[in-house]
Amino acid sequence: MFIGTYDNSIDAKNRVIIPAKFREELGYKVVLTVGIDKCLYLYPYSEWERFAIKLSALPISDERARKFSRSFVANAEECEVDRQGRLTIPAKLRKIAGISKELTTVGYMDKIEIWSREEYKNFEDDSLMQGEQLAKGMLEYGI
Repeated sequence: MFIGTYDNSIDAKNRVIIPAKFREELGYKVVLTVGIDKCLYLYPYSEWERFAIKLSALPISDERARKFSRSFVANAEECEVDRQGRLTIPAKLRKIAGISKELTTVGYMDKIEIWSREEYKNFEDDSLMQGEQLAKGMLEYGI
């Protein structure tokens, strides 16, 4: 399980160093795609396969389901993490996530989120719950 938040940056060759704590579980063969918020999702290949099975089970006759699946799959890239723990982020995905130099990498259970640090700071300031909101969420979701 991926947990924690790390600040890092992208180098001149558009590579990001994956935090050491994530590398073993992530493995070398990975899939990078768009995320729900303005970030990228990085999946270990085995988790991507599980996610893809769920997507393929959606009804192809449902236009919304097709668009949903296509958003993830059409933007997905198979990538490799090199021996130094670096991953090259393709230009198309960097543009979608607004990534230029400074990054925030977030462990999010079965995947890793890669954010532009500026986007993550804006998201964090506006969206993360605290105190009473967390308590209400725990009650609402039965946690």
